[in-house]
Amino acid sequence: MSSIAQPNSTKGILAYLVLAFGIAWISWAFIPHASAAHPTLTTLYVLPGAFAPAFAAFVVRKWVTREGFGDAGLGLHLRNWRCYLVGWFLPVPVRAFVVVAAVALGIEQPDFSMAQGLARVAPHAGIPAVMAGHIGAVIPIELFFAALLATPILFGEEFGWRGYLQLRLFAHSPTLAAVSTGIIWGLWHVPIILGGYEFAGDPTIAIAAFCVTTVLISIIFGWLREKSGSVWVTSLAHSATNVIGGSLTALWFADHSKSLLVTYGGALSWVPLGLLSAWIVAGRANAAAVEQTT
Repeated sequence: MSSIAQPNSTKGILAYLVLAFGIAWISWAFIPHASAAHPTLTTLYVLPGAFAPAFAAFVVRKWVTREGFGDAGLGLHLRNWRCYLVGWFLPVPVRAFVVVAAVALGIEQPDFSMAQGLARVAPHAGIPAVMAGHIGAVIPIELFFAALLATPILFGEEFGWRGYLQLRLFAHSPTLAAVSTGIIWGLWHVPIILGGYEFAGDPTIAIAAFCVTTVLISIIFGWLREKSGSVWVTSLAHSATNVIGGSLTALWFADHSKSLLVTYGGALSWVPLGLLSAWIVAGRANAAAVEQTT
């Protein structure tokens, strides 16, 4: 990633953070009230925040630093299709590990029929008779296609985080850039976490846990961005994380009190995400060592 990064711009970074946090936090301040009184309006409050990073990056690139969009990664670069597959299917091994670990440790038994999960997240949704008995197999397949369709929505975040900020912070060190971006990205979600939309339990612990997850994901997404040259790869990976990983958590594990352990960003997921992140960091260190000796 460092090979495509532009010089650090304090002015641009500060402007980006003010816009990304300001727009998101103001819009998200209304979510708890909207959810309680008018659930259908919740999305109207979520979307401005979801696109705040992209808006902030556009404004900064266009008018604040006037650096343009040359390194924003806007090209699809489909020749790097393997990176798309990695991002799209990453939730599969992570979810598999969490399920096995949750059962082995006696934390919670997954409900693959999804009956309890559907009753909790969509109590008024009717299941067509033709799908009855097959819902546990049909929904995961649908989620994979839904992740593709939702990719442009997650571009709203990735154009900002991976398309701008992570390129600018510690441009000489992709690992430090990922860690710092991950912490900032995690703190950006504070209003969502305080509203109880991520983890159950103590908010301070929930925020800290979420930041651990976003650091690990930033390392992985930054690596995908570097290898593919496209922010669309990370947009798909982010969409898969939310749509596949997040949805299966809610549907397989209905006990929200265990969310700090069993969600896609919970403690159990840190093992597979951490191992992949460690492999990425070690690979970069080895490559740097080889480069110094040649």
